[in-house]
Amino acid sequence: MSRADSHPSRRAFIGATGAVAATGLTAGCESPAPKPSRHRSPASTPQVSPTGRHQAGITLPRPAQPNLLAVVADLGDAVAVGPLLAELGQAVHTLTAGADPRLLGLPPGDLTVTIGVGPRLVRRADPSLPGAADLPRFSREQIAPQAHGGDLLLQICASDPLLLPVVAAALLEQAGHRTRERWRQSGRRGPNIPVAKDISAPRNLLGFIDGIVGPHTAAEHRRHLWLVGPAPVAGGTIAVVRRMELDLPRFTALSVADQEAVFGRHRATGAPLSGGTAAWDPNLGAKTPDGRYLVPADAHVRRANPTVVGVGHMLRRSYSTDEPAPGLLFISFQNDLRTFTHTLARMDASDALLHFTTTTASATFLILPGFDQQHPLGAKMFR
Repeated sequence: MSRADSHPSRRAFIGATGAVAATGLTAGCESPAPKPSRHRSPASTPQVSPTGRHQAGITLPRPAQPNLLAVVADLGDAVAVGPLLAELGQAVHTLTAGADPRLLGLPPGDLTVTIGVGPRLVRRADPSLPGAADLPRFSREQIAPQAHGGDLLLQICASDPLLLPVVAAALLEQAGHRTRERWRQSGRRGPNIPVAKDISAPRNLLGFIDGIVGPHTAAEHRRHLWLVGPAPVAGGTIAVVRRMELDLPRFTALSVADQEAVFGRHRATGAPLSGGTAAWDPNLGAKTPDGRYLVPADAHVRRANPTVVGVGHMLRRSYSTDEPAPGLLFISFQNDLRTFTHTLARMDASDALLHFTTTTASATFLILPGFDQQHPLGAKMFR
């Protein structure tokens, strides 16, 4: 079979684009994830459009799909990045529309694919662009060279867990010899727990609600999430992807009160130890009658508090894992990498939660702006 026969034609691509656009939806995927979960049947999930100002897989849909697969790969030095990204964008169109034979008859449902490029490729395009900086090293890391950095991120989310490896195989086949996979990680998130009006979050493997704090409204997204310039990156964002192992036995051995002191929140409700509901900001100055802070000095909500750190909010889309070990695939989106690096630097000093984590993979990516039929993925950065 020829290469032209093995991939969707431009006619199929255009037809798929129209099929997706007809749904009138925009899409994405959200937060935590061990073995795949299937909250809804594929037949009951609407297709989501991959086109628009922003890529799918970041702010929508709500609630997020329960299953995720992240694939990190490298590109050869001689690879023409622009044509590769354009091909991948075309493949995303046909896959999410259900028009790609490589789906093997599986309905796409709420499938989303989010694509980012690593710092090496950003520097190749323009070293002054956001996303050109690598992540620094931090403490409590045990990262093999293969699991540090990378040129290409494929974040695949869906309600149907069967779709994830099938879609990953299709995209990697599309890229062919031009890419070499570094590592991959799958995960799932538990049921969504209401936190406030139109805001929900799942629990992580430590039993606590994860993802309460973050930009939730469109105005907050504009302020903290989306890049506004220069033109090649406008509408994109910066992703941080880190895989962490959790020391479940040692955390489980703590009393509930001591577990809550680690986070600074009540385990059952997510409310801060200073009082209120899960949606309330913690009162970091509140004390007991004998002068002790209600939120301990080394509690996670204090050490990672954006106001205290002096940075913006990050949109977290983390998934729990059980392979290769119980843990967390931490994914955050922000329009300034310093939002993450400054936060983790402050946590490194004395965050009680970090005593139960070991980071085993780490990378950052520029999530490319949205694309459509007239403007291929990555066309503004790579010719």
